[in-house]
Amino acid sequence: MTAERGTPQAGAGADDAPALRLADYLPYRLSVASNRTSALVSRSYQDRFDITLWEWRILAVLGDVEPMTAQELVEATAMDKVTVSRAARGLEEKGHVSRTRNKTDGRSAHIRLTAEGRAIYETVAPTALAFEKILLEDLTPEEVETLKALLLRIQGRVEALLADGESNR
Repeated sequence: MTAERGTPQAGAGADDAPALRLADYLPYRLSVASNRTSALVSRSYQDRFDITLWEWRILAVLGDVEPMTAQELVEATAMDKVTVSRAARGLEEKGHVSRTRNKTDGRSAHIRLTAEGRAIYETVAPTALAFEKILLEDLTPEEVETLKALLLRIQGRVEALLADGESNR
């Protein structure tokens, strides 16, 4: 790590560096856990409602807070702009969301659930929560709270590092 920025230095002290064991590498473990969890939950809605994982994430965010702009969806989902745009367009074509021009910023639109999109959300959300309960049933309530707190701290650290990287450009 560099002393100034806390970022890794490629090739520095290569002889002293521990070997990377992917199975023990936290970013890899988080990615695998996330991908497998998403694949499990997505079985409950993909075929039944003809929506993708990315579309479900937008429906889920809008089910909680709406309307949102595409940029707000990017921030809320941590998905890139292209993925959000494609998913929102797909949902709009299927009649699950609607767009209305943002009166304060004509370059953006407010995206909200249609009645059909709301019905899908209200059908899938309880199933998603049931999957979460099953996933966590081997953990104590204290462990669940600790896990959530640790994940939020990691996310905060990542966001701080990303912001620091942005300010150093």
